[in-house]
Amino acid sequence: MRIVFSRKGFDSTAGGCPSPIVDGQPVSLPIPARDRSATRYADLGLDELVEGASKGRIGGNDLCHDDPLFAGGHCWFGQCGAAQGHLQRQGVGTGDVFLFFGLFADPATGERHHRIFGHMEVSCHGAPGEAERLPQWQDPPRPHPHFQGEWDRNNTLYHGPGRTARSAAPALRLTKAGGPLNRWNVPQWLGRLGLTYHAKPERWIGTGELESAKRGQEFVCDIGNDQEARQWLAAILCQFD
Repeated sequence: MRIVFSRKGFDSTAGGCPSPIVDGQPVSLPIPARDRSATRYADLGLDELVEGASKGRIGGNDLCHDDPLFAGGHCWFGQCGAAQGHLQRQGVGTGDVFLFFGLFADPATGERHHRIFGHMEVSCHGAPGEAERLPQWQDPPRPHPHFQGEWDRNNTLYHGPGRTARSAAPALRLTKAGGPLNRWNVPQWLGRLGLTYHAKPERWIGTGELESAKRGQEFVCDIGNDQEARQWLAAILCQFD
């Protein structure tokens, strides 16, 4: 089994600000899109939130990249280019788990931090026109951006059970209290098993902290049958029940 820490949603570059936490629930704002999308922020009921978070730079009628797409206890996620090449080289596929994380702002203090906001267990994956023919596939309830327009040749869709977080639980926060942003609290087994893009020993601070990479979308850890890692993952997924 592999765990993929997958960076998604607004950040200082894509969107230009953190996503909000509303009434105790993290709401990941999809990044803006110029094309290859049929979905506006208003279609997702995010018009007021995106206008407020971006201070009016982005409006409800602007297109967004609705990915990962969550609905009805399922998740649809598309990837391509170098990031998909990395997932393919790592062998990511059926039975593996994506933990989607992003940049959020604390509603009381404004502190920026990374936190996990969603997950998906992969039941099937493949190129558009291929994955949806598999028996595990269900059609997305709205147009998925990776079905829109032209993408790289390795354009790939992942589908499986998945949900977004109902609360900003401390267990889903990655950034250590007080920061800095990319200093994460991590379980000890992660340093033992390793994480792609984090091979340099100096990134691992003590036994429970990681200086996470500031760039990159998909960080993969192959946990195999490691019981400590599997127990940690089960506890994280319980936060979504």
